[in-house]
Amino acid sequence: QVQLVESGGGLVQPGGSLRLSCAASGSIFSGNVMAWYRQAPGKQRELVAVIGSGGITNYADSVKGRFTISRDNAKKTVYLQMNSLKPEDTAVYYCHYQLGPLRSWGQGTLVTVSS
Repeated sequence: QVQLVESGGGLVQPGGSLRLSCAASGSIFSGNVMAWYRQAPGKQRELVAVIGSGGITNYADSVKGRFTISRDNAKKTVYLQMNSLKPEDTAVYYCHYQLGPLRSWGQGTLVTVSS
């Protein structure tokens, strides 16, 4: 069982930045894939960014060039640096862990982009 706790959400003006963190604990094994998803009001949850255990990353087209996912395996933490935020980035952001068929979700952290 893997537990994930997100932090770093909040209210930010358009054009601003935030950094989300996801701290993992429990039975964490190498080879896992970590990701950030988001769910805006009235919309389906969507993949934002993913990072493999070796550091290979992939991003949704809507955030490419603005968001950066990274991980610190020693600290068991994944980050999402979000720059040039737009109102359409407003959503609850969720951390996700996957190793084979095993999946875990965090409780989510709210990001609101508004002036």
